[in-house]
Amino acid sequence: MLDVTSPPDLMASIALFYQAYRTYTSGSDALLAQRGLGRVHHRVLYYVARHPELTVSELLERLGVSKQALHAPLRQLVELGLVTVSKPAHDRRVRQLALTEAGQQLEWQLTSPLAEHLSAALERAGPQATAGWLKVMHEISTQPVAPLDATLAAQSRP
Repeated sequence: MLDVTSPPDLMASIALFYQAYRTYTSGSDALLAQRGLGRVHHRVLYYVARHPELTVSELLERLGVSKQALHAPLRQLVELGLVTVSKPAHDRRVRQLALTEAGQQLEWQLTSPLAEHLSAALERAGPQATAGWLKVMHEISTQPVAPLDATLAAQSRP
């Protein structure tokens, strides 16, 4: 078992995390690349698919990105006919997002292999490992990351 508190094992854990993520997303990334799209496009499609009438503001919050970072990918998805933007009658200032039929199909093509891959891995790992993995992922996803400048300043080596 890795002692993730020691630097060599921690570095091995980081490398394993990178390798697992690359393997996990490689099929979806290839399909996205065929369409001139990238990972951020899939993330947009994923959240819009699961949250009907998601607003642009809510999407920004879920993705943790700025308006500027979302503008180009969202515009591209709209231009490709994968996402629609509408203004609800109750508040014309709000922009709500929805997937078109083509957007739903692409999102499913991208996400279903990920779900199958993750499901199989968790099943092979067993319930105790799954519970541990879910706890680690929760901790990673909910803890703030120090700004890069502060992190680099605190390091004594490259």
